[in-house]
Amino acid sequence: MPDSWQLAAALARFLLYLGVLGSAGLVFAHIVLRRETGRVYGILRRQAAALAVLALAAAGLGFLLTGAAMTGDASGMADAEMLGLLWRTPAGTALATQAAGLVLLLGGALLPGRGVWVSGAGGLIALWAFCRVGHVADAGAAWLQAVLLVHLAAAAFWIGIFTPLSRLAADDLPAAAALGTRFGRIAVCTVPLLIAAGIVMAWRLLGDFSALVTTAYGLALLAKVAGVGVLLAAGAANKLRFVPAMRRGERAGAQSLRRSIAVEWLAVAAVLLLTAALTGLAGLPG
Repeated sequence: MPDSWQLAAALARFLLYLGVLGSAGLVFAHIVLRRETGRVYGILRRQAAALAVLALAAAGLGFLLTGAAMTGDASGMADAEMLGLLWRTPAGTALATQAAGLVLLLGGALLPGRGVWVSGAGGLIALWAFCRVGHVADAGAAWLQAVLLVHLAAAAFWIGIFTPLSRLAADDLPAAAALGTRFGRIAVCTVPLLIAAGIVMAWRLLGDFSALVTTAYGLALLAKVAGVGVLLAAGAANKLRFVPAMRRGERAGAQSLRRSIAVEWLAVAAVLLLTAALTGLAGLPG
């Protein structure tokens, strides 16, 4: 049974995942869909900056809570010797990498013009930090870490489209329809890439299909698949029903799209919360 420090550390990881994937995704969405998201770029910049700050705070807090979990009490959060030992582990390296990436992302979000490219580089660095810890890193295969990075970048891009699409659907039907149409075309490539990367990692880490129902990681993976299934269903509804309705000028299509995006946010939150909990509590990869 996890203790309170482990639970607190899991919550910090959830906020870290949300902050990194959310901020990086907003930047990636604007880089890829600059013309369609230009009208709401100010909103995207502010939200990306806020999420980067959240991720920085969560990364630092998570590191301190890991120290507390190791000692079993709050003294671990201020134990210089314990934290020094932890800093010299992959967890410390990941924290330093993540912080550097998030600072770049935040700095780029505060700069006009080409600052978005600085933010994009920072987002990739912050995502790469996740590839440096966990079972993927322990496997010792550089190609597997690259697969995880592709998986995370595709997931971030998907998450990053939620805000601009929802905002535009609220007050600019033609612009929302144009963004939804363009994203739908790109998703035809990125979603299979996201799924394929997940399958490759699962195959490499599980070893055989029976592990899906006989190991903690396998059961966690099945739960993640269920969450992704909800995302795919909502995304299909967006592409096949709601975006075409918006192209026809139907306001009801925009309202349905915004409700669908709310469902997608809930599915993302559930998947990230499950990942955060099981990564720390069961020693599973993210």
